[in-house]
Amino acid sequence: MLDSSERQFRFYDNREKYLLFVSTCSEKQVIAKRVAMDIRGLRPGPPALRVFDAGMGDATVLTRLMRDLHRRYPTVPFLIVGKEISQEDIRLSLEKMADRFYEHPLTVLVVTNMLYSEAPWLHPRSSAKQARLNWLEVPLEGSTAYEFDEQISDLERIVQNWWKTTPSERTGNPLYVTPSVLVIYRQDQEWPLAPVIPQKGDTQHEYDLIVAAQPFRARSTATVKVRNVLAPLARSLSPGGCMVVIQSTGKDPGMEIIRGIWPDEDPFLTPRQELLRELNSQLGDSHPELRFQDYSDSRAQFRYDLRLPPSELETTISTSTVLAAWNAATYVAQIEDERLRPAMSRGDYIDVTSEVLQKYQGLWFVDESFNVARVA
Repeated sequence: MLDSSERQFRFYDNREKYLLFVSTCSEKQVIAKRVAMDIRGLRPGPPALRVFDAGMGDATVLTRLMRDLHRRYPTVPFLIVGKEISQEDIRLSLEKMADRFYEHPLTVLVVTNMLYSEAPWLHPRSSAKQARLNWLEVPLEGSTAYEFDEQISDLERIVQNWWKTTPSERTGNPLYVTPSVLVIYRQDQEWPLAPVIPQKGDTQHEYDLIVAAQPFRARSTATVKVRNVLAPLARSLSPGGCMVVIQSTGKDPGMEIIRGIWPDEDPFLTPRQELLRELNSQLGDSHPELRFQDYSDSRAQFRYDLRLPPSELETTISTSTVLAAWNAATYVAQIEDERLRPAMSRGDYIDVTSEVLQKYQGLWFVDESFNVARVA
């Protein structure tokens, strides 16, 4: 049994912090635009444009990306695979998908709870897990978003049963109880989508685009991040494919709030250059077809903001704004609940957060991105 000091905090598993962050900050929307900018040269080949979202969350990024891809490729079949272990996020994601099936009928959506080393291929590593694999095809009847939404809503009980988790004995992080896959498509498009619909046991999956936005714990080493997350994903790229990796930098006012309470805090230990070096170290010899692409800071780094009403900072800052800013700063820095409670009991976090908001007349954060490409 792990004590609190041994548990690795996964910030995206804290539902209240996550939902408040998503609703008050523009990161998801800005990431979707960044990914769209990085895929202008994407050239998908038959039978489909294949996308893997390495941490679907509530699908805010994915659905925006799907809209953009429809604009670019309105008649191309899509295979969209999303990895997500959170039952609540799967529910929120599926709620957004009815309109996607209506606008782009030639869509196959796949969601899975498997590990990064398994999910791209929709296949568990061990024979014991393979024997327990849950797999369900869901051909949606009808032709309206309303009809699709009704049938997708009916999957909630399956999600509740299949997306159960258990804590890892080693890290405390949630692990799936049973590997599970849902494959959803429109029944009236089953014939043209036949070459695209994944089949149980078929592991021949490669992707034209992989989105890896904040897929790992910030404090993990570069070796762990690459070995457990980025390397398996890079291996699943198709010829001509591209993986867009996005992570926080801490080069922003949000970090000033954190260091106002914890002066020596340094959660962002692996800048993109270090991850690129580690990727080259682990994959360069065995996968010479991969290219690890960095850009200047002016190109790689981008900003997103805490959304504030224009009048909010003209007078006294409201308590709700201070709490939203504090939540965003501690969420991005992945501060554990065990450290948050004593800090909030003292009350000085309110003064620190208010001072930063006043100093910058708002609050923003800086992410950075880099790409891994496979030559055609």
